[in-house]
Amino acid sequence: MSEPNVAVQDALASLSASSTVVVPAPERVADRIRVEVAEARLGVGARLPEQALGEALQVSRNTVREALSQLVAERVLVRIPNRGVFVARPEADDIRDVYSARLVIEPGAVRYGERVADPAVLAAVRGAVEEGRAAAATGDWTGVAAANQHFHRAIVTLAGSPRLEREMGRLLAEMRLVFQRMPGIREFHEPYLARNGEIATLLSEGAAERAADELARYLVTARDQLLGAYARI
Repeated sequence: MSEPNVAVQDALASLSASSTVVVPAPERVADRIRVEVAEARLGVGARLPEQALGEALQVSRNTVREALSQLVAERVLVRIPNRGVFVARPEADDIRDVYSARLVIEPGAVRYGERVADPAVLAAVRGAVEEGRAAAATGDWTGVAAANQHFHRAIVTLAGSPRLEREMGRLLAEMRLVFQRMPGIREFHEPYLARNGEIATLLSEGAAERAADELARYLVTARDQLLGAYARI
């Protein structure tokens, strides 16, 4: 088995450092890998060696294999016969599918969420907006992209549903892979800083219906922009 590259080694170190359970279930392992993908520490095409993952997370190779199979089924990873498991490369149909799910989940979390008035959750939404603005101020557009992920994760927390939060984690992992193929990270993310702020303001004012409508329009615009960019790649 070939040695993992530097990026994968860094991600494995992050996995090891953040692991607090000696023998986590395959779902816990899959969750940790999703986070590494969503935070862009594992990029498109990165190979995930079972043995190195097991050592980083202190779990058996069988547990790792189950977790990887789950992520392959979710299309976050892809298994290539006789070569191994790699981080997937999304295509246009994946974008359409992901946004179909997001258009149901995110506006629904705002419109019907049990925690839509929860001060702690609203603070997390506003905090993600401020995180994005701070990153933009220093020209850190990768940081802006990460803050955008945190914003949408916080939006789904408004629903008060751990199931939806887990599903959003899967979708955000796929979205990070989509963005890695975009030619201009700043050009895509910069306009959404203001729109994230507008949605956060509407939520703080108790205007959940207006926030949900704005979020739906926002997601349609983002989907169409991504599909247009993919058509030119």
